[in-house]
Amino acid sequence: MKPLIIGIAGGSASGKTSISRHIQEKFSDLTRVLVIRQDDYYKDQSHKPMSERIKTNYDHPSAFDNDLLVQQVHDLMDGKPIEKPTYDFVNHTRSDVSECCYPCDVLILEGLFILEDENLRNLLDIKVFVDTDADIRFIRRLNRDVQERGRTMESVVNQYMSTVRPMHESFIEPSKRFADIIIPEGGANTVAIDLLNTKISSILTSEML
Repeated sequence: MKPLIIGIAGGSASGKTSISRHIQEKFSDLTRVLVIRQDDYYKDQSHKPMSERIKTNYDHPSAFDNDLLVQQVHDLMDGKPIEKPTYDFVNHTRSDVSECCYPCDVLILEGLFILEDENLRNLLDIKVFVDTDADIRFIRRLNRDVQERGRTMESVVNQYMSTVRPMHESFIEPSKRFADIIIPEGGANTVAIDLLNTKISSILTSEML
């Protein structure tokens, strides 16, 4: 049976991961739920020196290997396991470590450009956009990148002003028009998440009948 595929898009640090986690926790006891993060599909840069890697615009659609992501989603839809890549944000390149992911009943695709890419968008049964204010997203991103990705505060601020903000306005914000559901304030919006879970539950129930 084809998995129910949910796409969760939105700006950097908008709360996409929190919503994915809510869904996974809600349904994991009843069905197989797999979350795939688009961040793991940044293109490999091992052939470049570090001086070139750090110049990469990670907030532009071209930074992602979406062809590989689409192919691996098709493999999961066909009942085949995949070797999902992972990304090393400290060394700015694809990690040598991959993760074996097995076919599932609910597949969540989470990332900045999940709704921006037409090939990905066409695979989705439910399209979600997480709409969080820019100041909140910036604070969350600053804390995350410094604490988890080894960045300096200055580098995070410079990156936000030079690429994150303009790329959001050019590519991510316009993709909101493709969403079936818009969730303001991310994981804090329990009412919207409950409504999304109800929709997912109704689809899964109808498919089992």
